[in-house]
Amino acid sequence: MKPLFVASLLCLSLSGCSWLFGEDGLFPDNSGRYQSASEMENLTLPEGLQSESIQPMYPIPPIANRVALETEFEVPRPTPLTAGSQMDQVRIQRLGDASWALVAVAPGQLWPQVRAFLSQSGMGLAATNAEAGMIDTQWLELLDSPLPSRFRFRVDSGIQRNTAELHVLQQTKGAKLEPWPAQSDDLELERDMLRNVAQFIANNADAAPVSMIADRSIGDSGRIVIEDGDVDTRLRLSLPFDRSWASTGKALDVSGFKIDDRNRSEGIYYVTFIGPQSEDDSGFFDWLWGGEEEHPLKGTKLRVLVESIEEELVYIRVVSEDGSALERRDQQGLLTLLKGNIS
Repeated sequence: MKPLFVASLLCLSLSGCSWLFGEDGLFPDNSGRYQSASEMENLTLPEGLQSESIQPMYPIPPIANRVALETEFEVPRPTPLTAGSQMDQVRIQRLGDASWALVAVAPGQLWPQVRAFLSQSGMGLAATNAEAGMIDTQWLELLDSPLPSRFRFRVDSGIQRNTAELHVLQQTKGAKLEPWPAQSDDLELERDMLRNVAQFIANNADAAPVSMIADRSIGDSGRIVIEDGDVDTRLRLSLPFDRSWASTGKALDVSGFKIDDRNRSEGIYYVTFIGPQSEDDSGFFDWLWGGEEEHPLKGTKLRVLVESIEEELVYIRVVSEDGSALERRDQQGLLTLLKGNIS
């Protein structure tokens, strides 16, 4: 009997899939049956009963208008990943008195690295808020500093996708407890702390864990996006004007533009598009504009407009030398170049 039992199990194991999960099995796969499903008539209720509470689970809205495009639609090219290839793992940036560390990881990876730095440095924590990306230290006695200090570390999403920024705020202890200042009391202490934590992050980049809470709350989609409006294409940048202006100028220098003049009060860069300056860039430009031997906009004089909309919102547009609109394809191509190099 034992060999017969083993043979029976072998037969079941060989035919188990069709017997259990086949079309005529005990547990058939219904994932594709919706394709052949027929539409049922609406439920009819007897007279005197209300039907307001009976609604379709997946209603199909009616098509109000059927508008045909006047011209053939052209799918825009995807944004190239130029920023990631040009950026170091950790880089300290400065604009005026403000300094921050730009890190080529998602915010959810930067948050635990900052926590690890504080733990290994023996700094006591006063408060943490992963959803806001904030870490506050206790008051610390520092060498060569007569008064105690405390620090606030803020992790924020970077401009580009999958990048993060680390900001440090320092406060000196006074006679009475004051709220956190808008700017550090001692900029040298702030910058020293920023350099130390940036070096720690660079040394431990390969073993960075991930904080799911910080990653979900802060996000890693970046703060720059290309928008197609009714009239033109533009870059939407979630930054104050001062930083947007400076970042745009740096991006123009490495994106195939020559800055001829600038008017900061009006938010205008007067530029000439000079095209690729290396063989690697040339291959990318060929891909972007379809592989022409001579780039169609090479030598063209343009204006790059940096327009402040709100405190943390700026629009960047590219127009011709006289201010008229370029063709939509050219707008998209030029803004794509800028988008990948703004940081």
